[in-house]
Amino acid sequence: MPGQSKKSTKKFEKNHLKDALGKRKEVKIIKQRQQVKAKKKARNAKDNAVESDRNIKAQEEQPKFKDQNKLNGMTEDQFFQEGLQLPELKKSKKASKVTKPPSSSIGKRKRATDASDSQNSLSSSEGDNQIFSDQDAASGEDGVENHQEDLNALATKDPDFYKYLQENDAELLDFGGGDLAEVDQLSEDEKPKKKQKKSKKPRRDSSEDDVREEATEDSTGQTEVTAEMVTQWKTAMVEQHSLRAMRRVVLAFRTAAYVNADEDKKLKYSISRPDVYHQLLVSALDHVPTVLNHHVPVKESTTGKARVATESKKYRTLTPLLKSHSSAVIHLLENLSDAPTLNKTLNALIPLLPYLLPFKKILKSLVTCVVGVWSDTSTADTTRITAFLVIRRLAVVSDTSIRTALLKTAYQGLVKGSRITNPYTLPAINLMKNSAAELWGIDPDVGYTTGFVHIRQLAVHLRSSITQPTKDSYKQIYNWQYIHSLDFWSRVISSHCSPGSNPSLKAASDSPLHPLLYPLVQITLGALRLIPTPTYYPLRFQLTRSLLRISRATTTYIPLAPSLLEVFQATEMTKPPKPSTLKSLDFTAALRVPKAYLGTRAYQDGLGEQLVELMAEFFGIWAKHIAFPELMLPPVVHLKRWLKTVSSSAKSTTSNGIKTAPGKAKGNKNSRLTSSVNLLVQKLESNARWIEEKRRHVDFGPSNREGVEGFLRDISMEDTPLGAFVEGLRRKSEEREKMLERAREAERRDRAADREEEDGMEIDGIQGDVLEDDVDEE
Repeated sequence: MPGQSKKSTKKFEKNHLKDALGKRKEVKIIKQRQQVKAKKKARNAKDNAVESDRNIKAQEEQPKFKDQNKLNGMTEDQFFQEGLQLPELKKSKKASKVTKPPSSSIGKRKRATDASDSQNSLSSSEGDNQIFSDQDAASGEDGVENHQEDLNALATKDPDFYKYLQENDAELLDFGGGDLAEVDQLSEDEKPKKKQKKSKKPRRDSSEDDVREEATEDSTGQTEVTAEMVTQWKTAMVEQHSLRAMRRVVLAFRTAAYVNADEDKKLKYSISRPDVYHQLLVSALDHVPTVLNHHVPVKESTTGKARVATESKKYRTLTPLLKSHSSAVIHLLENLSDAPTLNKTLNALIPLLPYLLPFKKILKSLVTCVVGVWSDTSTADTTRITAFLVIRRLAVVSDTSIRTALLKTAYQGLVKGSRITNPYTLPAINLMKNSAAELWGIDPDVGYTTGFVHIRQLAVHLRSSITQPTKDSYKQIYNWQYIHSLDFWSRVISSHCSPGSNPSLKAASDSPLHPLLYPLVQITLGALRLIPTPTYYPLRFQLTRSLLRISRATTTYIPLAPSLLEVFQATEMTKPPKPSTLKSLDFTAALRVPKAYLGTRAYQDGLGEQLVELMAEFFGIWAKHIAFPELMLPPVVHLKRWLKTVSSSAKSTTSNGIKTAPGKAKGNKNSRLTSSVNLLVQKLESNARWIEEKRRHVDFGPSNREGVEGFLRDISMEDTPLGAFVEGLRRKSEEREKMLERAREAERRDRAADREEEDGMEIDGIQGDVLEDDVDEE
């Protein structure tokens, strides 16, 4: 039958399709690798040809020999009969290198520096398509040392392949000190050639420092770093921008970074004094970026993009040194706990970021480490702000691929850091959400792509919880990480879709992030009504505040009144509360209510305060709108009906001639709650009358969109009757929050004092036991 697959086709799909697709992918990967190798080979051949031309030209320009005058005027027969002895060239360090002819160098790899440079340029070009790939694995975090160790291990594990490398690619096995030797060569080239007067004093050799260092070597072959050496290196970097001094500082700094590491690393230096350790760290963090910027300056465009001459000889020569220093800084960050040292190390990373853009693997480790510092709520706020500045700087100077991975890592750190939420960690989490929201505005197009992926993932969790309900399925939604994620995206949209905070936006819809508003609101409303029980009313209030933030910033109407009016109909608001001595509940740091609070006076008063505040905030957004009287009418009718129900007297009444028992009358017996709701109703009606008075004088109809949006535009919200009431509620809420913060601070101090007292008692007990043991021994 047409439209149906054959039996053989179905059998192939069932048994062999997966393997066939896997083989195709493997073949595709092999072809890509071959294409990359072919390009690399062609590039190396071209570079070799250019270098050989330079060598030939240099040989042609060499000075003439002393005996060249003997060759002049000779014929060919005289030359062969004379048997003239050619003069010998003087040997020098520069002439010790033998130049290969072009025919022998074509098709073979150049020295290790060029090979690693071509690999770095390849990884930087392919990094736009595959971020943080493993193509930079050859330049791992240990740089030259680990690569040399791998080659030495290869000689024992696979001698046949090692022999093949010796025959076909021998220069790859010479990977090592050549790059660092070229750093010294660059240092010598940087010295200005000046005519010096002859002096009787012996001239100090440039290798005198090396001899002095070798004299301080210990039994292990490592050189002990002294304060004099660090001062000398620092002076050379500050005054001469010496690359040789920078190389020694980087190697010594690597020793300082791995001073407590258990790994068996071959380090050139050793450090035993704390003052030398501190001096070395400060010198390396302060002056290494300065020397790099002097020799390889960073050029910034008007858009903030940084450009480094990665194809220059200096950059290629300094690449191993740069990787080694960056790896040491990352390792140091992972093991630091002191806030001032963390701040200094993070600040030292900012000028290094443009140089690290081609190295995807190092960037991945760096971003993971810095995001870990930023998302740790136990870290000091100043340190976390410094870590955020590093993240933001990298997002500004990097390209699209790095920026996408950076935003993804930052969001993962945010979700991980918000898992434990209490009144003590909540300020740190809010700082993290506010700072992370700024990253999504650096590149709105990339921000929309990443935001869409993460918001869709939130929708998938909500849909699975609704369509496949289980006993614990709601826990995927009703947890702090999910709620903080929704609140974070509300901050992103309110920050970058608000015409008030972004003068470049004429309307909220002009922002590339504005299409995320509708799905986010739908997900938040769905999570808000997932379990409509009094236990999770604090969670409902958390999500309502997030939606109010979006509505206020983007002037988008979101129907929040129905979800708040549902709370008024709950038994917690209509029945008389039970007496209790519980303290008031902190709704800002709670998702669910403990069972002890249900039905109590403390919980009912807290619900009333939250409802009045949220209702006033919702209507305060539209306090100047021309349709405010029609907007407030249904909620006001609902609130008046509720007031009539809960205000029924507890005394015996008659209804249709039937006498009601005194104990069965309706009412919650909470005059404080009913008076606050009654005041809210009065303010809403007062604002509606004020709007009706203002709109009597307009000369346009509802179809005039510009007139409707411009109605009372020059009047601030605080000048409206409802706006003044909302401002009073905000000040009252701020005062209550300050009072709670003072109580938390007092509780922290009491806990710290109790902890110190317990530690003192333990020390006294240990000392007493020691004295008793001494007495017994005597």
